[in-house]
Amino acid sequence: MSGKLIWSDFIETCKACTDCGLAATRRNVVIYRGSVRAPLMIVGEGPGEQEDETGIPFVGAAGKLLDLLLDAFGISSEYYHICNIVKCRPPGNRVPSPEESTACRKHFATQFRFVKPAVILLLGSTAYKNFTGSDEGITKVRGKWIEKNGYLIMPTVHPAYVLRNNNARADMWNDLEMVRSKLEELGVIEPLETTPAMPSGRR
Repeated sequence: MSGKLIWSDFIETCKACTDCGLAATRRNVVIYRGSVRAPLMIVGEGPGEQEDETGIPFVGAAGKLLDLLLDAFGISSEYYHICNIVKCRPPGNRVPSPEESTACRKHFATQFRFVKPAVILLLGSTAYKNFTGSDEGITKVRGKWIEKNGYLIMPTVHPAYVLRNNNARADMWNDLEMVRSKLEELGVIEPLETTPAMPSGRR
């Protein structure tokens, strides 16, 4: 893509992509939801079955939990851009292969240039490893700010993990609280009038 970036052109480029084997099994290319330009970029692993059907990321059970927590902190869609490391569903919801992640990297890089985030929230080990290049486990790095190339990065557990291990809900909640505070500190979101309580439901 040369010259001025145009979002509609980027969308069409992603939809036409056949650079890896996932193109043969996908129903839809899953690109984003939220705002194109946003101070917070939330990055997951890859689309699941419901995302593949709808073409929208994080609309299944994990997405509903993520929305529940974001809503509790007053982080509405105007403040975030949600996407994944790969834009097509790996069969059986398996982890994307290194080849698949590499094939999608150029699209992710272009997407990043559109979003221009100040803060990046990485959901789970696959997002963390692909974004940072580190092999550390997510439980070791979550909840700790990483500063890289002028960006503030917060790794946390994936909401799908929280659904399987409810004890991790507090970890994700605490990490989102730090993200909320950082957005306030940067002056991109108004402070909350009251301290939110961690919701107990899935949605």
